[in-house]
Amino acid sequence: MAVAKSDKNPKVEPAPEQYGDVVSRLEETVARLESGDLSLEESLKAFEEGIRLVRRGEKLLTEAEQRIEQLLVDEDGQDVVAPLAVAARPAPQAAPRTTAQARPPPEDDVPF
Repeated sequence: MAVAKSDKNPKVEPAPEQYGDVVSRLEETVARLESGDLSLEESLKAFEEGIRLVRRGEKLLTEAEQRIEQLLVDEDGQDVVAPLAVAARPAPQAAPRTTAQARPPPEDDVPF
């Protein structure tokens, strides 16, 4: 008895290595999804491919950020190339809360 070949696990094309290629394939995938010509199963596969492409693009961007270098001048006036510390940026802080009306200090705290 012959066993039917299953299409449930089709071979997935590897993600492109260049960011521009990732964006192009993602645009093609979005256009296919927006066309409305795909079956539900084809739409799900295209959506999954889109998610993989987005993740690949994010990874490529993160790797590029890590490779960016900044030029610094050391104490001796010499140029020094150092990696850009993307993660070391301080998070913005919320402004302190203020009350609508400031209270005057208590009588015994007034310096005379």
